[in-house]
Amino acid sequence: MKGHRFSVVALAGFAVVAAVLAAVLAAVLAAVLAAPLAAQAQTPAEFYKGKRLTLITSASVGGGYDQYARLLAKHMPRFIPGNPSIVVQNMVGAEGIRAANFLYNVAAQDGTVIGGLSRNNGIAKFYDPANASVQFDARKFHWLGSPQQEIGLFVVRTQKGAKSIDDLKKVEVVVSSTTRGSPTSIYPRMLNALYGTHIKIVEGYPGSQEALLAVERNEVDGHASGGSSAAFRTRIAPWLKSYAKVILQLGMTRDAAFPDIPTAIEIMPTTEGKQLFEIAFAEQVMGRPFVMPPGVPADRVQVLRAAFDAALKDQALLDDAKAQNMEIDSVTGAAINALLDRVYNAPPALAARLREMAK
Repeated sequence: MKGHRFSVVALAGFAVVAAVLAAVLAAVLAAVLAAPLAAQAQTPAEFYKGKRLTLITSASVGGGYDQYARLLAKHMPRFIPGNPSIVVQNMVGAEGIRAANFLYNVAAQDGTVIGGLSRNNGIAKFYDPANASVQFDARKFHWLGSPQQEIGLFVVRTQKGAKSIDDLKKVEVVVSSTTRGSPTSIYPRMLNALYGTHIKIVEGYPGSQEALLAVERNEVDGHASGGSSAAFRTRIAPWLKSYAKVILQLGMTRDAAFPDIPTAIEIMPTTEGKQLFEIAFAEQVMGRPFVMPPGVPADRVQVLRAAFDAALKDQALLDDAKAQNMEIDSVTGAAINALLDRVYNAPPALAARLREMAK
């Protein structure tokens, strides 16, 4: 009987302990489940107060993309409720695809991570829908916008006798590029297919700075840039005074600095050619794009878009940009999302033709 009584008491004790443990586990579980709800209940000012945001740029240090990222990191925090700080982290690789994949699949989705991508990342999946390395849907990013709309420049050394785009129908030139999916490779291949030029592309340079260095070293004859940042223009300025010339502009309109040089759209002999370059140049409108991951709450998207737009109109930022010879010609995030929707809904025949040339 004593043993029986002990067994009953012990079981009762175990029952009490089990009940306590169950209550503790229930409380912990409730707290874990409630934490995201509590975070979502915070106002943006409460959420961002004291935070340090990370701006991941896909560019190498010193280039145009990196320059704009650091400009924004310096000025944009003043327009974010709670006055957080922003630090820049460079994540190079695969012409921006590595950073885009990280932002879409790995980065925090709470509004503490911003991305600065390559302009061609937005239509990478358009060019190659089966590309397994592109692990994101560009249309699902929340685009903050771009501080600049771009015009690329095709620069060639003149010692081979190529002084105009028409000369490239008779003279072969070799140009430097980063990857096959970058504008520095796609645009020359489009010119070969649609205008009859003879351009050989050497791909594999780690970034724009290395591709330009190849021109300076006379390893290649030229470079068809995807954009023309202040850093790019500064770099090519000595070339244009001695051994090189801009022979074509790669964008929707002519750059005021080169009023006599035609655009690729202008020289196209067919309507199809013009339409194909118009689709390809959609990324030029995106210029130097910045994004947020797709899961960021709507109120924080709204706040960061407003801060982005306000910063680009702020006189302190404009003065800073002017001092660095940086152009500010901004486009909104909503406009970029709408532009991407139009690109991905292009007529199937045109889309197929462009994809074939981009392979």
